[in-house]
Amino acid sequence: MADAIRDGDGRREVGDDAMWSLSSAKPGNGVDQLRDNNMDTYWQSDGVQPHLINIQFSRKMAIKEVALYLDYKLDESYTPKKIAVRSGSTVHDLKEIHVQHIAEPNGWISIPLHTDEGSEQVYCIGGDGFCCLTLADGRLCCYVW
Repeated sequence: MADAIRDGDGRREVGDDAMWSLSSAKPGNGVDQLRDNNMDTYWQSDGVQPHLINIQFSRKMAIKEVALYLDYKLDESYTPKKIAVRSGSTVHDLKEIHVQHIAEPNGWISIPLHTDEGSEQVYCIGGDGFCCLTLADGRLCCYVW
């Protein structure tokens, strides 16, 4: 699915335009492994919940979709059951814009944030533009594209 997301519908991956941080990570399983496009490496949280992926942009950025690769059969108790997407101009004014409940996922999970032509786009505002994924009900091993 990663290739379909990258190549389809005029969308482009904007993760390289962002600064990424994590609420916690086990040694050798941090941001680099989360973003390296290698399915043999992954982020593994190492702390109390909630587990956060913080994505900060230096300019206003329209976000239409968030995609994560999750594999319940490999991760079991590490797989999140709920993903919340929050957005704001700083870490202090984040508003929840979408919650996705998932059960035993196997593969790419797409979280659409802009569903049709008439709906409002989600923006991470420039300067300290901030998006945050909150992953709950399980420790976490995941890949984000």
